[in-house]
Amino acid sequence: MRVVFSAIRDVRLFVGIAFLTAATCLMVGCGTNSNPMSTTTPTTPTTPTTPTTPSEPSYPSTPPVSITWTPSTSLLPAPTAQDPSTSDWGTGSNDFPLTVSNPTAGASVTSPVNVVASATPKNPIFFMRVYVDNVSVYYTSSSSINTQIFAAPGQHTMVVMAEDSSGNISATPITMTVTSQSQTTISGIQNMTGWQSCSADFPAGSQRAGQLCAAGNTNVPASTMTEGAASPSMDGKSAHFSMGPPAGAPAPANYGYSNYLYFNPIAGGNGVSNFVYDLYFYIDNPTYPQALEFDVNQGYDDTTGAGLPQRWTWGSECNFKGETPPQWDIWNDAEGKWVSTGYPCGPFQANTWNHLTWNLQRVGQQVYYDTLTVNGNVYPVKTTYDNQPGWTLEEIDTAFQMDLDSNADPYNVWLDEVSLTAY
Repeated sequence: MRVVFSAIRDVRLFVGIAFLTAATCLMVGCGTNSNPMSTTTPTTPTTPTTPTTPSEPSYPSTPPVSITWTPSTSLLPAPTAQDPSTSDWGTGSNDFPLTVSNPTAGASVTSPVNVVASATPKNPIFFMRVYVDNVSVYYTSSSSINTQIFAAPGQHTMVVMAEDSSGNISATPITMTVTSQSQTTISGIQNMTGWQSCSADFPAGSQRAGQLCAAGNTNVPASTMTEGAASPSMDGKSAHFSMGPPAGAPAPANYGYSNYLYFNPIAGGNGVSNFVYDLYFYIDNPTYPQALEFDVNQGYDDTTGAGLPQRWTWGSECNFKGETPPQWDIWNDAEGKWVSTGYPCGPFQANTWNHLTWNLQRVGQQVYYDTLTVNGNVYPVKTTYDNQPGWTLEEIDTAFQMDLDSNADPYNVWLDEVSLTAY
């Protein structure tokens, strides 16, 4: 079965993705007020002044860069990040309008930092990136950014850059001071914008069209995600996922072992290394899935010195039918395979909410699976694997995958109160 932002069943290729999160932009206004009771009259008439909005910094244009990356010629999920300190655009570039509305230059902020930016390129957008101290921490193929970036306390230089399909680049460097970073929970992920999906391969129209995604049967099943479902729900705002053969398929079993992955890049940054993935899931037919997968991924690219692009993948699945009895598996990225934890998965009752919590850590160049808690049962997994080097798409994302069994039996899953705590 396997994946894109988590593990890839039977495949250890560069697979991944592509958190746009719904975040609040901080805006500050100031002014002066006169005392309405004052009897003092100015001896010289004054002309009221109109406050002006600071304009975006002006930078020179830079030569277009040569574009060599395409999804059909590269196994890499995105073009390799450049080192801003040695690039033409690292100190600023104005090839087309790029607005960074948050953070502002010289601002004192807390981590995670809400980064809000938009680009209006001359040609279709190629990608946008956020760098912190020459480390690429967030990538998107969109022309706008509204996300959370984790950065350690201290002074940092952030560069927000955008590139269009002809290699024109605009970039805005910003010096900021992170005053503190505390444990942060991003909640309600099941209803956030930014969700993406794919089956065996990335679909036509996506930046990675044709590249491997969730693996499995290449016959594309019918799958949907509907946010804001009132019932069933823990809080009136669940997300409904469905999967099965396409309607009217003459041979439904031909879609057996198809997979469908849903993922959301909700943040970025290398300032956090501990994660708690917490959610509730509800299945209408718990005997139908081949497997259900729950994943967290963190990737960034240190462009300086001996730094390398790399990713830490915490992939887990309830393997309903691949093992007897059903067990929880975790992904070993070093060897490109699933490994059984020996801990039981289910059985789960139909139409009942189940609570899952993963405690996960990034330890140097390794992923550490700490503890898994399911419906109050605590499983001390305590397992470490090497991470995945060479990953060129930077983000922190959460992912959920549905797998069909050999008969392609259709089923539905609801997720609710999905959150990721990072520190």
